[in-house]
Amino acid sequence: MDTSSRRHTFCRLWRHILLSLFLLNFHAMPVSSRFSTSMKLARTRAHLRRLNKPAVQSIVSPDGDIIDCVLLSHQPAFDHPKLKDHRIQMEPPALPEGLKRKATTIVEEEGIGFSLFKPQLWHYVEAKCPSGTVPIRRTTESDLLRAEKISHYGKKKHRPFYPPQTPLIHSSLNENGHQHAISYVEGDRYYGAKAVINVWSPSIEVPNEFSLSQLWVLAGSFEGDLNSIEAGWQVSPDLYGDNNTRLFTYWTSDAYQATGCYNLLCSGFVQISDQIALGATISPVSNYDDKQFDIDILIWKDPRAGNWWMSFGQNCVLGYWPAALFSSLADAATMVEWGGEVVNSEPGNRHTSTQMGSGHFPSEGFGRASYFSNLQIVDANNNLQSPGNLNTYSENSGCYDVEDGYNSEWGYYFYYGGPGYNERCP
Repeated sequence: MDTSSRRHTFCRLWRHILLSLFLLNFHAMPVSSRFSTSMKLARTRAHLRRLNKPAVQSIVSPDGDIIDCVLLSHQPAFDHPKLKDHRIQMEPPALPEGLKRKATTIVEEEGIGFSLFKPQLWHYVEAKCPSGTVPIRRTTESDLLRAEKISHYGKKKHRPFYPPQTPLIHSSLNENGHQHAISYVEGDRYYGAKAVINVWSPSIEVPNEFSLSQLWVLAGSFEGDLNSIEAGWQVSPDLYGDNNTRLFTYWTSDAYQATGCYNLLCSGFVQISDQIALGATISPVSNYDDKQFDIDILIWKDPRAGNWWMSFGQNCVLGYWPAALFSSLADAATMVEWGGEVVNSEPGNRHTSTQMGSGHFPSEGFGRASYFSNLQIVDANNNLQSPGNLNTYSENSGCYDVEDGYNSEWGYYFYYGGPGYNERCP
């Protein structure tokens, strides 16, 4: 029996033990408690059936994830009422002009950053999803039971409305303890964005916090019609049940109120790639004063059909968000942001020590601080352009900071991040 099979057998045995313990406790409960627990279990399993579509093949990743290979036409996207009769666009539109294909390594004055050959941990198993299927990380009962409500799993918490201030950024970023260190552009019409994102594994102090690095494509306002498309990497114990660094996407068309979700945890995003699984672990990641690893992410709008597409790495077009999902983004974005975000729940009545990026300040530079490089936007003619008037923003530079720059190798770039709680961030 190979290692993968042994791990799968162990996981099944462990689940059987947990179920036996649950049943013992269940029968010891009062009748009213048993009924409530039974109803929750029934709702959990019904939700799992909606999320986990029938698999042609399943692959057990070294981290314990199960990657289901689901037929293209059976993926969650088509549960959306606006996509019932949607015809899958299998041929992506032309990539934006001016796309520079990066070499295997990128050389920077102080070190070298490596692109990922096998960017996800499940790729190290000698198995692939067959053509005509898409790889989907299987959701488990324990995933759903970590959520406050089963229906909220995979969704961001509702953000209260604050009257918008001068740019959109001030009303969109200072809520629910979310803190940021970002670069952004606004004041024009944007049809996509691109970046090379340095990948790390920041520590998370408490499970209900997260740390992520992503790009945002935004339009609308927080009065209820904010449209956002987001992609990058994140560490989120609540969402995934561990501290692994994972590829993620998010979308909303109503300011995070009722629409949208992470990855494929609701209907909407149409995946066409059989190579990359949203929510799966990225491997390897960067280490302090050691090798640096990064990922390429490009989001751009199809000039003809209006769908918003995403590519990952050098050659993988992952899929698209159909134009029908959006209102403000049906036309163009009005702001693009790149950078890091954490949740500060103030454990112990102090600032969290959850790290952003590498957990080190941008002043430490390459190999120590996390970076975004090759920042670009897509214009109305489907051309990649420099972002132009690039701005930076952080709520508290003593906790997390950002420093931008430009050179011939990386174009527009910035270092960002920090440790959170420290003498400058009480």
